[in-house]
Amino acid sequence: QLQASGGGLVQPGGSLRLSCAASGGTFSNNAVGWYRQAPGKQRELVAAISSAGVTNYPDSVKGRFTFSRDNDENTVYLQMDSLKPEDTAVYYCNADLNVFYYLPDGTPVAAKYNYWGQGTLVTVSS
Repeated sequence: QLQASGGGLVQPGGSLRLSCAASGGTFSNNAVGWYRQAPGKQRELVAAISSAGVTNYPDSVKGRFTFSRDNDENTVYLQMDSLKPEDTAVYYCNADLNVFYYLPDGTPVAAKYNYWGQGTLVTVSS
């Protein structure tokens, strides 16, 4: 339901833009978060946007990472600039998606479910 992409190898000081595309549901204006997990460390939040459109970044990435969304494309992005070796991690997107489907008896269902993307690896190294 969520497909993250855009990771890769970049030199320190470089930039990458991660994408997270939704299928089978829509982001609408639901809350979305980008997380990362480095080897041997816990998963941590690096960017989030609330349903009210308020963005939040931890101090470790503030001023370097920027969250954006394109509801027409049903995709959210994480622009990462001035990358550092300590940014190396697998990056995941997490979001509530609005879904609509029919039960076998034809009853329509509109619901909201939380999904995780599969992760995309970012390596910052010279």
